[in-house]
Amino acid sequence: MSGSTNDSTNAAGFIGLGNMGAPMAERLLGRPGGLVVCDTRAEAVQPFVDGGAAAAKTAAEVAERADVISIVVLNDAQVRSVLTGPDGVLSTARPGTVVAVHSTIGDRTAVELAGICAERGVEFVDAPVSGGGAGAKKGSLAVMVGGSADAFEKVREPFGYWAELVVHAGEVGAGTRMKLARNLLHFVSFTATAEAQRLAEAAGLNIVDLGKVVRHSDAITGGAGAIMLRDTTAAVPPGDFWHSIFTHTRDLGEKDLSLAMALGDRLGVELPFARMALDGLGDGLGVGPGEISKESHER
Repeated sequence: MSGSTNDSTNAAGFIGLGNMGAPMAERLLGRPGGLVVCDTRAEAVQPFVDGGAAAAKTAAEVAERADVISIVVLNDAQVRSVLTGPDGVLSTARPGTVVAVHSTIGDRTAVELAGICAERGVEFVDAPVSGGGAGAKKGSLAVMVGGSADAFEKVREPFGYWAELVVHAGEVGAGTRMKLARNLLHFVSFTATAEAQRLAEAAGLNIVDLGKVVRHSDAITGGAGAIMLRDTTAAVPPGDFWHSIFTHTRDLGEKDLSLAMALGDRLGVELPFARMALDGLGDGLGVGPGEISKESHER
């Protein structure tokens, strides 16, 4: 287990034992204090009972027995139902209970639900996760927590059983906003990846092998996260430590992007993401455009 900071032995509750929830909850089976689980499907619950967990028929029953309750359901409507429905968590939760929603919901929904919970003396945290099913099975997820400092301290210990990285993003809603920013990068990268594959395929390359190279090198360099080291997106002053590093990165990037675009022109492959990257790389890094980008605009 990683990320543990206290010796809490209160029962943990888990509602929603699907593709993400089940492997997350499974890692709590050996935790002192016990585990209470709930799912609409009996077949999802039974393996946990066999492993020593207590089964609850409703979310209300989970709240009767657990002090930190994780919710992993589909969407905003289901989260609202689990919390505020007739047999929901808030019908029985004791003051001081912490409810953590790991589903990716709207940040405004999180703030609204936190207000409803506060009326009952219950703490709400939005705590979406990153790392997918594979990360859940390995216990290596990242979790982004939006909530009070007190609530964060209460969830760090149980979250440490299934997460390698537990980040306090800020107030309620901040966890969700961080997840949305992270996933923006994820899916924009997928679109750029498709563009790179089209170029490679047109060039007669094996794109499966290209994928192996990308995954291997990104595991070493950190991929897109390699530039996410400053605490601001403001321009980098010339004397700043990062200025020479990011200037070098920009120059390499502009050179490689311009070469890729030239290859695309020869092969008749449109590369709109490459064009946007060439135009915006220097400013995005905070050091302004390089000579190649400037020349490109002058043509």
